[in-house]
Amino acid sequence: MDQRAAFDQVVKPEILNRIALRHRFLSRMTLGFAAGAMTVLTFPPLSILLLVPVAYSALFVGLRDLSFGRAFLVGWAFGLGQFGFGIWWIAESFYVEAERFGTMAIPAVAGLSAGLAIFPAIAAALFAEIARRGAMGSLLACLLFATSWTVAEWLRGHVLTGFPWNLAGYALVDYAALRQTAAWVGSYGLSFLTVFVAVLPGAAAMASGRQRLTISLMALAGIATMWAVGTLRLQSDAQQPPGVDLRIVQGNIPQEEKWAPENREATFARYLELSTRPGDFDVLLWPETAFPGFLDEDTEARARIAAALPDGSVLLTGVPDRVPSDDGMRYFNTVQAFGDTGKILTGYAKHHLVPFGEYVPFRGWLPIERLTAGLGDFTPGPGPRTLALPGVPLVAVAICYEIIFPGHVVDDLFRPDWIFNATNDAWFGTSIGPEQHLASARMRAVEEGLPIVRAANTGISAIIDANGDLVARLGNGETGVIDAALPSAHPSTLYARFGDWALLALIFTTWAVGLAAGLVGTHRCNKRTRTEKKSCW
Repeated sequence: MDQRAAFDQVVKPEILNRIALRHRFLSRMTLGFAAGAMTVLTFPPLSILLLVPVAYSALFVGLRDLSFGRAFLVGWAFGLGQFGFGIWWIAESFYVEAERFGTMAIPAVAGLSAGLAIFPAIAAALFAEIARRGAMGSLLACLLFATSWTVAEWLRGHVLTGFPWNLAGYALVDYAALRQTAAWVGSYGLSFLTVFVAVLPGAAAMASGRQRLTISLMALAGIATMWAVGTLRLQSDAQQPPGVDLRIVQGNIPQEEKWAPENREATFARYLELSTRPGDFDVLLWPETAFPGFLDEDTEARARIAAALPDGSVLLTGVPDRVPSDDGMRYFNTVQAFGDTGKILTGYAKHHLVPFGEYVPFRGWLPIERLTAGLGDFTPGPGPRTLALPGVPLVAVAICYEIIFPGHVVDDLFRPDWIFNATNDAWFGTSIGPEQHLASARMRAVEEGLPIVRAANTGISAIIDANGDLVARLGNGETGVIDAALPSAHPSTLYARFGDWALLALIFTTWAVGLAAGLVGTHRCNKRTRTEKKSCW
């Protein structure tokens, strides 16, 4: 009996305590996964702004007093929910040729989501470890969380080929005044401010008394400041439009039909028919690989295009290109410009290629085929380039995937007057993917202070002004044209001049102001919490 009593008094409570701790940790992981999935509802096309503080505050609170490893797992669960639900549409590209790639769809998207989830995991673990090692006030904890999150997002946009998709700041894309902050600090800076303000309600919920009121007021002040600054930018005097008329053609050719040899003439004829509808234009714009062949080698096709172009107008179209070299034939994904005589004027080669779509990384090691049809991997171009065309304002070109990279779409030494984004989202059907892609383009317009003209094969084609507003659009699955004037550009933005250095300045300034104002501190920590290296947040 004595041994049983000893067991009941010592061992049994310890076992129950461990079970309770394990259950509590699993609950936090489940909460993290649900919060991550919730972030998808904050991005276009839904843009439910009220869910932003709910999702990020849930993660913030769920990391309280966790070890490095457990915080990593909770952050990973958050990322798995965020990307698992946020990029599921990538699976649709595998079903374009279902007999070859269909079985890879779910494993590929699941693997990609699990890999991308490592970045929120890094943010969570970094935050939890620093917070656990030093006593800190709630507001300082919020700043630390936002900084850790921004570092992880920046790494996600740059490590390997980078994939800066659905950055936290994109929750503000559909809110005109709030998104304007990106003109100064870029999308990563907007993410920093968004996450910082979003976790303040979580910090307020854990605080008490006067501190709770202070934190709540700071959250309201942050939103009000971003709104006021953005409103002032929206009300600034617009420059005179350049007086250039555009026509965007959306041919709406399904991806599985586009490259079939028997459909080549019908595809080309559809683009010519749409292009020659009544109306005047100076610039005709076709989407990525609109012409299913090597247009610069096809004299007859260029003659038909010349006949469709009004005098003095130009065509910008996406086309594949090939160039012989000592290593054999090299293939490029390009946008080429043609004059009203059918002569090629200039061109741009895509430099940021899609892994496994336009080339296979580590081809010597990976026995994997790329998803797009073609004779070989594409070769990357030299980088952002500004094109000078007769009678047309200077134009930069970003082909499809390239538009998602903040600070990497414009030649910094030769600033253009507008950006042409030729894309083909037909791979992703009528999913939310094209809406999310359009959101990235709208953020590039704000960052650079430049209008963006988007021509998409099946949608979404659009004209975006320098504030990120949609001037005109053709929805997913529609066939038609957009006729509209080219919007004016803003003067070069702070972000366009300094890039992500502006982000560093924002983070350092925010921390300096927070510390100097005495809004954060350790006055609520006692000697015991300092000794145990616990945080006060």
